[in-house]
Amino acid sequence: MTVQQEATGGGADGAGRAGEPLEVWIDQDLCTGDGICVQYAPEVFELDIDGLAYVKSPEDELLVEAGATTPVPLPLLQDVVDSVKDCPGDCIHVRRVSDGVEVFGPDAE
Repeated sequence: MTVQQEATGGGADGAGRAGEPLEVWIDQDLCTGDGICVQYAPEVFELDIDGLAYVKSPEDELLVEAGATTPVPLPLLQDVVDSVKDCPGDCIHVRRVSDGVEVFGPDAE
């Protein structure tokens, strides 16, 4: 099963319906600044001058507000999920927009 199938409802975890929008956010309190997420998905993540990772808006604007979210583009979902899995700080969260349930990350069900 692919990550896209898992995230869009093709998996047993009931992550959501096909094509359901997902969003990602980073808990900067846990970020170690390794930049692995930026290596996987530079279109979604960026390191700021403080050395921590943040998400970027679809317009490529750095979102530095605590808890800021950005949509996960379906073509980049695998890269975002890989960054979640390899993040040493366990600080990246991907959730469904419709109900806020985390589908990838430290609090995923």
